[in-house]
Amino acid sequence: MRFHRHVDTTDLDAAGVPVGPWLSADGTVRLDIKTDGTYVGKVLGRKRPARGTYHLEDGVLTLDDDSGLHTPVTVRGDALEMAGHRLGRVAL
Repeated sequence: MRFHRHVDTTDLDAAGVPVGPWLSADGTVRLDIKTDGTYVGKVLGRKRPARGTYHLEDGVLTLDDDSGLHTPVTVRGDALEMAGHRLGRVAL
């Protein structure tokens, strides 16, 4: 009988935030979550990149954009869901 050990490849910081680069399947949305509490995002067709800080509360990661926009991000295992998009981790 062969057993497979589950290996979780999600990198989390001390607070449980999924740090690192994330990308939608169609490549239109990219989100880079940094360990210093900041993020940078890019949406295809938008001139201005999204950037700001984030916080995690009750399992919901909230992106607080420098423009004042607050975007909730749901962490679902190996995926992030935000604003109608599903992002997967980018392999480094």
